[in-house]
Amino acid sequence: MLDKKQKKIYEDVANTIRGLSIDGVQKANSGHPGLPLGCGEIGAVLWGAFLNYDPKDEEAIWRDHFVLSAGHGSMFLYSALHLAGYNVSLDDLKNFRQKGSKTPGHPEKLDTEGVEVTTGPLGQGVANAIGIALGMKVLGEKFNKDGFPIFDNKVVALAGDGCLMEGVSHEASSLAGHLCLDNFILLYDRNNITLDGAFSDSCSDDDILRYKSYGFDVVEIENANDINEVYETLMSLRNAQEKPLLVVCNTVIGFGSPNKAGSHKVHGSPLGDEEIIATKKALGMSEEKFFVPADVKDFFNERKEHQKKNKMHFDAMFKNYEKNYPELAKEIKEMKNHPIPKVLKKELQNIKFDEKMGGRKASALAIQVIAKHVPALIGGSADLSGSDCTKLEDYGIINRGDFAGRNIKYGVREFAMAAIANGLSAVHLRPFTGTFLCFSDYMRNAIRLAALSEHPTIFLFTHDSIFLGEDGPTHQPVEHVASLRAMPGLNVFRPGDAHEAAGSWWVALNNSHGPSVLIFTRQNLPTLKETNRDFDETVGKGAYILIEEDKSRPIDITLIGTGSELHLAKEVYEILTSEKFSKNVRTVSMPCMDIFETQDKSYKDTVLGKDCGLCVSMEAGASFGWERYTGRDGVNISIDTFGKSEPIEDLQQDFGFTVDQIVEQILATENANA
Repeated sequence: MLDKKQKKIYEDVANTIRGLSIDGVQKANSGHPGLPLGCGEIGAVLWGAFLNYDPKDEEAIWRDHFVLSAGHGSMFLYSALHLAGYNVSLDDLKNFRQKGSKTPGHPEKLDTEGVEVTTGPLGQGVANAIGIALGMKVLGEKFNKDGFPIFDNKVVALAGDGCLMEGVSHEASSLAGHLCLDNFILLYDRNNITLDGAFSDSCSDDDILRYKSYGFDVVEIENANDINEVYETLMSLRNAQEKPLLVVCNTVIGFGSPNKAGSHKVHGSPLGDEEIIATKKALGMSEEKFFVPADVKDFFNERKEHQKKNKMHFDAMFKNYEKNYPELAKEIKEMKNHPIPKVLKKELQNIKFDEKMGGRKASALAIQVIAKHVPALIGGSADLSGSDCTKLEDYGIINRGDFAGRNIKYGVREFAMAAIANGLSAVHLRPFTGTFLCFSDYMRNAIRLAALSEHPTIFLFTHDSIFLGEDGPTHQPVEHVASLRAMPGLNVFRPGDAHEAAGSWWVALNNSHGPSVLIFTRQNLPTLKETNRDFDETVGKGAYILIEEDKSRPIDITLIGTGSELHLAKEVYEILTSEKFSKNVRTVSMPCMDIFETQDKSYKDTVLGKDCGLCVSMEAGASFGWERYTGRDGVNISIDTFGKSEPIEDLQQDFGFTVDQIVEQILATENANA
């Protein structure tokens, strides 16, 4: 138990977190004061005693990891980071939610030092933290040696009632329990209030029973606004954890506010000046705005000295580790830079592909090569590795107590899979995930946060169009490629054959500042000789001229193909340029529209400039977005309805994707435009 002096300083820290938070929300006239008020004691113990961290090095290997899943309570985190010595000043707290601020409305990884992952959409932070915890287990299995616990970190997430309602937290927690992640602690801010009112209005789950069924140990803090109880409970967990752990923290939302505590009214609205004064009086705090007491400053100065000793201890250990395991130490140091060896490109380009093969199978060949050269590569599938061809054949499956493998069986948990992969990415592993394209809908918000956070996560999807056939429209993607292309910061690849499939992997791996989506066919496609070029000149450009026109005369038609329609474009080219029609045709492959849009104007004009004649796009998906290349008078060979359950040959006929149908439509349009 804390002595009287210790109790006083921790209470002062808790109240300082509260005061800074409510002042920041009030100054912004926007934000969520309820969580910071309710969780002050939790913050005081975490940053005052429990967490190991280095405010001067947010990438410190030895640090513990904290994720605020309930990201709306961001001022709680910013205030704690300020006190702990991170590069978050009082001015930053005063600029909460303002233009150019490093303290945005919800925590963003790229804006604020000390923020591990971007959070806000409820529940995802739980899954991100589980990904980090799994990453620590994987890294520890590989790099830890007797006497050298290099990766021995705790991963702590703070979640609220809303986080535990969201399905993604259920999915992720189930997997964490299955894998027995004994380095993961989930702090549950149970205040029984949601934005709309009482928790009981919408939910009556027994979360303790639920988490025990997942395989978690559960500890309950009866009064998480009692500093002694919070301190004793959390500090007892440091060395006594055998399973993932749920700590139920019974708090009062808006604690200390005389007129709003315990009410949903304090969840997401500023207290108001009068209520702030009343709250500070009730808590025995100075009424001065953004006030940090001298004893709190002194306390954290001492805390910094303690953390410096931790750093010195780790640095000395790592120096000895380097002597004993130089290659492993080098790999650890290089991990954050995501090094991709140049020899990999040559090996990918030299893969001997079949004359016809599905995109998923070409991808499978590529990832076996990649795994040998990129030790940080770790894959996983949502119960479909045999169908999406994502298994790394020479590496085992991660299981409880055995984290040496590089294949994760996520089970049928697509949303959690994506969010966990983002957590793995946050600790510099190179994760990829696999499922069918139609199920990208389940994962979409995690893909979006990957793009927002610039996680280089690779999301692999197979069964890329209605031409997967008999499974029918529930499994046949139509709008999915277009909707993913609409997302900022995301590169969407739809390669047209095996060469482009390998090239897509090469380009995605070399993008360390953002996620990629790789979309592959189930059905076999011809492997084209025209695509067998340097990746940097094909997929690396986003679009390129596959077959040039006769430069001695004007272009009549430009064909643009992607994915399973690239070979179709080539076949249409051959008919249109035959003696029967004698058209002058350029054929363009566009495996990645997003990358093409980043090229300079001169290159884009070279591929798809003004004098391209009738422009025709061919893609077995929604036409949305193609008009930027084909124009109002162009032709979009596309699918803007749902599919059907029937064999692929019937689908091609029904939806106008035979060579004869396409040629007929092109010639009819050309005549109509004449």
